[in-house]
Amino acid sequence: MGQECGPLDVKPLAAQIDAEIRALPVRNTPNVRAIRRRYSKALKGARAQFVLDLTRELVQEYGYRGSAYELIASHRRAFQSLDPAVVEDLGRGINSWWAVDSFARTLAGPAWRDGLLPDALIYRWAGSEDRWWRRAALVCTVALNVRSRGGRGDVPRTLAVCRTLVGDHDDMVVKALSWALRELVVHDAQAVRDFLDKHEPVLAARVKREVRNKLRTGLKNPRRTGC
Repeated sequence: MGQECGPLDVKPLAAQIDAEIRALPVRNTPNVRAIRRRYSKALKGARAQFVLDLTRELVQEYGYRGSAYELIASHRRAFQSLDPAVVEDLGRGINSWWAVDSFARTLAGPAWRDGLLPDALIYRWAGSEDRWWRRAALVCTVALNVRSRGGRGDVPRTLAVCRTLVGDHDDMVVKALSWALRELVVHDAQAVRDFLDKHEPVLAARVKREVRNKLRTGLKNPRRTGC
């Protein structure tokens, strides 16, 4: 499978991937990822547009978000061809924490980090009426800050998104806000302390507790010992 792959090949290939996943005796993340990795290897020489079209088919027709987004993330040319319209199309229909997090951590966040998406797009998501797009904006900041995934630390952009959602008490947003701030601690703990102090009156209790635990102990929820 290489440069000869064309648009007409997308639907049968997506159906083949779906059949292999459904045939798994145990459908879990490692087993599904093993299939995805095999196809990533086979698609190494495919055109970027072919990989994007295949991903769209897997997402929109079969609901395979995590493994589909990974196909793009592992294909350099497909990843580098991402733009706001393509990314928003691939995020269409996100409606659960796992769908949002796979979209934002694997695709949108890294694309933003690498300059493929403008700040204004992420800030627009942060102001969305849809809770899942607001969560996506916060989870995108994780890609800016997680060193093991290429994050170099970005205090201004992370806090810009956090400020937009500082008073949002939707549970899915609150958890993501805590996550975003905790990932920033390793890069600038003082900036995070200042953020907590400034927004103390409106921050959700979970955010204050978990982020201060991280600042104090390095853990979100340190185990209690003794009485």
